[in-house]
Amino acid sequence: MPQATPDQYTGSGPVPGAVPRERGTGGVVPVLAFAGITVAVMQTLLVPIIKDLPALLRTSPDNATWVITATLLAGAVSTPIMGRLGDLYGKRRMLLASLAVMVVGSLVCAFTDDLAVMIVGRALQGFAMGAIPLGIGIMRDELPREKLGSAMALMSSSIGVGGGLALPGAALVAQHADWHTLFFGAAGLGVLSMVLTVLAVPESSVRAGGRFDWFGALGLSVGLVALLLPVTKGSTWGWTSSTTLGLFGVAVVVLGLWGWMELRLKAPLVDLRTSARREVLLTNLVSVMLGVAFYAVSLILPQLLQLPTSTGYGLGQSMVVAGLCVAPLGLTMMLVAPLYARISARRGAKVSLMIGMAVIAVGYGAGLVMMSAAWQTVVISVVLGAGIGLAYSSLPALIVGAVDPKETGAANGLNTLARSIGTSVSSAVIGMVLARTAIGTGPTAVPSMHGFRISFVIATAAVLGGLALAALLPSHHAPARTELLASSEDDTALSGVRGFRGRVLDADGAPVARANVTLIDPRGRQAGLTTADDEGRYSLVAPAAGRYVLAGSATGFAPYAHSALYPGEALVVDVDLVLAPRAAVRSS
Repeated sequence: MPQATPDQYTGSGPVPGAVPRERGTGGVVPVLAFAGITVAVMQTLLVPIIKDLPALLRTSPDNATWVITATLLAGAVSTPIMGRLGDLYGKRRMLLASLAVMVVGSLVCAFTDDLAVMIVGRALQGFAMGAIPLGIGIMRDELPREKLGSAMALMSSSIGVGGGLALPGAALVAQHADWHTLFFGAAGLGVLSMVLTVLAVPESSVRAGGRFDWFGALGLSVGLVALLLPVTKGSTWGWTSSTTLGLFGVAVVVLGLWGWMELRLKAPLVDLRTSARREVLLTNLVSVMLGVAFYAVSLILPQLLQLPTSTGYGLGQSMVVAGLCVAPLGLTMMLVAPLYARISARRGAKVSLMIGMAVIAVGYGAGLVMMSAAWQTVVISVVLGAGIGLAYSSLPALIVGAVDPKETGAANGLNTLARSIGTSVSSAVIGMVLARTAIGTGPTAVPSMHGFRISFVIATAAVLGGLALAALLPSHHAPARTELLASSEDDTALSGVRGFRGRVLDADGAPVARANVTLIDPRGRQAGLTTADDEGRYSLVAPAAGRYVLAGSATGFAPYAHSALYPGEALVVDVDLVLAPRAAVRSS
């Protein structure tokens, strides 16, 4: 039976071996979001015990930081690589592989007190960060268009949600059980996530052409390690030391050669020409700034809350209470995903991104004068969580709207990498500021209130810079909810349509009853005309293969036309037409 690949049918006939899209996708979103939260937990899993790591691992504080650095580096390297592998060989398959590596890494850490072995295990845990762009890619391939925006928003926010929720959970475990229990818990979450993925998530039939670029993966990995290693360790090694400057030099040379090579390949690891498009480039630069802003609050508030009151500004809270005060950061990020969907449907992802960044700036600005009580840190967490949630939710929609469906995994992997770079920069800069402004209290030095405020100013400056970049993004006023889906011959036979079918919707996803839908053939002639039913459903027979225009119109709405390819071969193509109110079109 002839079949076609969803969302990007570009040929004149069926694509061999493709599978029709699964209709039952109810469990896909929560399962993928859970997977994203699970892998994001790895980034902040050890934050509650970071000050105790030197004693626990019987090593120096400088060496103990490698346990954190290894996870950040592995996550940065793995995201674009796993995204590309998913585009080529199956996104669910690579998602399961990422989770499996994370489970192995967690078990390695759970059974060791040796620093070198612990670093290896933590690197394996960080490798799982590729699951987030893979999940976004699966959502694009499998979900109906009206559910896609909020689903991608939740998946993108899972980075912050997992990081925020891990703090109180890890603190509770570390305070009442052996610290190795943290890793057994992480392994359990990974196994549960794998089982749920197998049961609920279908494998995408969307595949990119070509072969995997192994030399490109090696070059990118070496270049990123050479770049991020001195960023994360520069304050320890010295920013002008030969090691730091030498690694920065290696990064420039390796990444330059890597880019030169990628531009000459037919199937590169990262399509740099696509990445250089205005929308993609600006979105990735904004993501770096968001990474800086997100990680700053995770570094500052827990320390402020746990410092003793004898310092004059510390809040004297326990590890668990400190985690609970910061937990609203992750919870609020999760709760704003539906709000993002409404804002994006009405105004576009760019507006949602800018609103989110403005809220972050307000949160950090308020934090400059709200650090004197535990309840104030909760307020800061809620405000920042809302802003970061809106901003993070907007990123995948901007990326997905600018790239070919076959490049979704790799493009979102690069975007996640941009956020990881921001996180690494934030860790290095905030760590340096807190260290240089620390004050002595007996045998040890602790962060000062001056250092906390400088850190908040840095985060505010980063988010304002990101806001300026976001303002340069192109605005899209055209309706965004258009879905192309080529189904199998059996599916077509059941529907009685051999052409086009779908729904006419408004900007909020509600059906537009009794709308007119006109089919215009490749020569510009009317090939069909119908009226949608009370649920907005319509169907039109296409007389032959070719590219058609479907024009929708209804009272009170601006006309909307969409070009769609009908491949023939007794297939049906689903096209949802989204009509904008006339007033909204005039104002835009």
